[in-house]
Amino acid sequence: MLVDYFLTLHPIIQALIATLFTWGMTALGAALVFTTKNFNQRFLDSMLGFAGGVMIAASFWSLLSPALDMAEANGDTPWVPAAIGFMFGGIALWGVDKVLPHLHPTSPIQEAEGIHPGRKKRSTLLVLAITLHNIPEGLAVGVAFGAIAADLPTATITGAVALAIGIGIQNFPEGVAVSMPLRREGMSRKKSFMYGQFSGMVEPIAGVVGALAVTFIQPLLPYALSFAAGAMIFVVAEEVIPGSQEQGNRDLASMSLMVGFTVMMILDVALG
Repeated sequence: MLVDYFLTLHPIIQALIATLFTWGMTALGAALVFTTKNFNQRFLDSMLGFAGGVMIAASFWSLLSPALDMAEANGDTPWVPAAIGFMFGGIALWGVDKVLPHLHPTSPIQEAEGIHPGRKKRSTLLVLAITLHNIPEGLAVGVAFGAIAADLPTATITGAVALAIGIGIQNFPEGVAVSMPLRREGMSRKKSFMYGQFSGMVEPIAGVVGALAVTFIQPLLPYALSFAAGAMIFVVAEEVIPGSQEQGNRDLASMSLMVGFTVMMILDVALG
């Protein structure tokens, strides 16, 4: 069976396959442009809210909680690596957010953020925005599988798989959030799809980098897990939650966030 074969692979290869899956979910969301030009805004906002809930739950259950356990097992004060890594993750994404030219899916191009967007096309700025989201997600999955390669007792294959599934689920609306606005503006279905799925391409790269880093530098693992958690929480607070509520669907987006958090918590606890 494919599951049995997957379990026999090296954790770094598992991380690559898992992040290829999350990229594939981004592409699946982007592929909706082949079925429709207009997408129900309420449904999109609910999916973004759901994605935010998944990311918040994954940040604690799959990243911060294992980081605390690992630090304690190493004889460290548990909260020190978690606090340092978490804050550095948020600060790093804040810095990238200030430098990288990007555009929120629902914003006019005049509101592009980052250093001197210049005459960059809206499509490029949208892809860069979602790519910014996907870097910490890929790192999180890679670090989770890297912990298995490091033979740490608190790291389990089911927990890493649960994280990959959760990230994959929330990548679906991100693919939609890029491809649909481009399609509505007159871009061809093929180009809209290509731009939408391209934003997830960074995840396999970040996943392998994260897995390799913690495999060779094991003492960094609690910091790496917490770093990925901090980066994801920054993305949720800066991009996902505001983006899900900009069109006025605040209650729907908030309840969808609750559902996403619950689903990811169940996945992580039941499988991990």
